[in-house]
Amino acid sequence: MKLSALLSALGKERAAGEPDPDVSGIAQDSRAVKPGDLFVAVRGASADGHRFIPEAIKKGAGAVVGELTTPQGASGPLGTPETGVSLDKVPYVAVPDSRHALAHLAAAFHGFPARRLKVIGVTGTDGKTTTSTLIWAVLEAAGHKAGMISTVSAVIGQRHLDTGLHTTTPEAQEVQAYLAEMIHAGCEYAVIETTSHALDQDRTGACDYDLAVVTNITHEHLDYHGTFEAYREAKARLFRYLFAGHRKPDVPKVSVLNADDPSYEFLRAIPADLQLSYGVERAAAFRAERVKLAAKGVAFTARTPRGLIQVKLALPGRYNVHNALAALAVGLSQGLPTEAIQRGLASVQSITGRMEPVEAGQDFQVFIDFAHTPAALEEALKLCRTMAHGRVIVVFGCAGLRDRGKRPLMGESAGRLADLVVITAEDPRTEDLDDIMAQISAGCERAGRQEGRDYWRVGDRSEAIDFAIQEARRGDLVLVTGKGHERSMCFGETELPWSDHQAAREALGRRGWKDPHSCPQ
Repeated sequence: MKLSALLSALGKERAAGEPDPDVSGIAQDSRAVKPGDLFVAVRGASADGHRFIPEAIKKGAGAVVGELTTPQGASGPLGTPETGVSLDKVPYVAVPDSRHALAHLAAAFHGFPARRLKVIGVTGTDGKTTTSTLIWAVLEAAGHKAGMISTVSAVIGQRHLDTGLHTTTPEAQEVQAYLAEMIHAGCEYAVIETTSHALDQDRTGACDYDLAVVTNITHEHLDYHGTFEAYREAKARLFRYLFAGHRKPDVPKVSVLNADDPSYEFLRAIPADLQLSYGVERAAAFRAERVKLAAKGVAFTARTPRGLIQVKLALPGRYNVHNALAALAVGLSQGLPTEAIQRGLASVQSITGRMEPVEAGQDFQVFIDFAHTPAALEEALKLCRTMAHGRVIVVFGCAGLRDRGKRPLMGESAGRLADLVVITAEDPRTEDLDDIMAQISAGCERAGRQEGRDYWRVGDRSEAIDFAIQEARRGDLVLVTGKGHERSMCFGETELPWSDHQAAREALGRRGWKDPHSCPQ
C-alpha cells in the first residue's frame, strides 16, 4: 500500500514530487521493524519512540511518522551527525498525536475492517472478560459468527490465540490485524474487551464501535490515571468513541449501562441512539428478580422489554448476575431470539482464571481467580464464604509500580472475610516486595488479624500457595487470586514463566492428590 493512501486516513496528502513509497507493514517498536515498514514513533511512559527513529531506519523503515515537527538537523535523537543515519531519502510525516495516528494508519492498512463488522466494546473495572465471553456465546448461539479479543485470548473462527503475558487490550496494529482476520473468517460481530489503558492510549481509536457496555467502575489503576475522575473519564471514552465514530448503514449506536454502579448517571449523559440499563438493586430496563445463588451457578428471572426471561448461568457469584444481564441486554438489542440468548448464557461453563476450580480429588476446594482490585477481592471472598464448608484461606498480593492505595484496602477485605490470609508476590517489578507486603499487612491488622496466627507473609508465590494448601483441612476452601489466566510474573524488568494452576497442582501433588483428569492444564 502506498504511503499516500495510508496518510489519507489522517486527512494528509503527499505533495507532487514527494516520495511515496510502498508500505509493507506498520510498527511502533523499532526492534520489530522490517524493510519497507512505516515506523510510528510513540511517546511512552518509560521511553520516547522518537529516540529510536535512527534504529528503525537502519532496520529498513521506508517512512516515519512522529510528533516532532523538524526532524532534519534537530538536536538529540534525530541528530543525523551523531547517529550516522540520513533522513534525506526517508519520508517523515509530523502529526499532533502519534497514538491517534497509529490507530487510524493501522485501520487503513487493513482496509478499515471494523467498518465491515458490528463491533461491541466492553469496559469496566471488573467482569470485562466474563461479560465479553457471555456476549460472544450469546451471539454464537443465535447463529451469528463472532470474533472476540479478550484479556485471555483472541477467538477468530476456530482459532484461539494467546493475546500476551500481561496484555489487556493489544496495541492498535494488533487489534486491527485481528479484526481483519475476523473479516476473512466470515465474522459478522467483533467483541472487544476494552481497558482504560487502551482507551487512554487510543489503541482502539479506529474500532468504530456500534455498541458499548460498562460493567462497573471502582478503585483501580490510579497509579496510571492519577485520580478516580481521570480513570472514569478514560472509561467514558468508549462511549464518546461510540457516538462520534463511523456510522454503518442501519446500525444504531447502543450503550448498555449498569444502573447499580455510581458511574451510571455520569455515563448516561453521553449520547447514544439507544441507551439500555441493567441492574439488580435499582430500576432498570433489564432487572434481575428472584435471584438464586448456588455453588454451581446462579439463576434469576430477568424483567425485560420483551417480558420475563428465565436465566440460568453455570458461573457462580452475585456479580455474574450483572454480567449476564449485560449480555442479555446486548442480545435483545441485536434482535436475537430469547431461546438463543438463554442457551448461550447457559453454555459458558467456566472462564480461565475466573473462579476456576483446581480439582485433583482432594477433600477441600481450590479456586484460581483474577481478582486484583478491592471490589473484586471483596466479591470473590463473599462468594467463597457461601461455598466453603469449613474455613476460607486466601492467597494474594498486589502488583508493584501499580495503584498503591488499594493495598491496605485489599488487606482489610481479606482480613474481614477470610479465616486465614497468605500475603505473597504478584508482579513486584522493581518495587521492594517486603514494602508491598507490609502495606497489605497494615490493612489485615486493621481488620484485627495477627501475623503468625491468622495471616502470614510468604514472598515466594509458589511457597505461599503450597503453605495455604498444606494448611487446608476437609471442607476448607483455598482461593488464589491476582494472577488468574496470566502465564508470567514480573520481577525487576524480567517476565518469568508462571502459572497459579501449575503451582496449585504441584502443591496438591505433594499432599498425594494427583488426579490428572480433573486438574485444568
